[in-house]
Amino acid sequence: MTLEEFIVEFANQFEDADVSQFKADTNFKDIEGWDSLTAVSIINMIGKKCGVRLLGGDLRGAGNIREVYEIIQQRSQ
Repeated sequence: MTLEEFIVEFANQFEDADVSQFKADTNFKDIEGWDSLTAVSIINMIGKKCGVRLLGGDLRGAGNIREVYEIIQQRSQ
């Protein structure tokens, strides 16, 4: 999955979100709608679409969407 595809999938986990506001350097924790349920949805999406097990601490430690993507890339090697 490319970074661009990942951003779209990531954005789709936010209810009523405008996908155009999501960029690689977006701090997703600042987006309206970010909460623990969204975090769980993102973790589940990553497991299903990428085959990578992500933990809540991984999301807490990431500053933006690109950093989450990079974690996934590292773990899928």
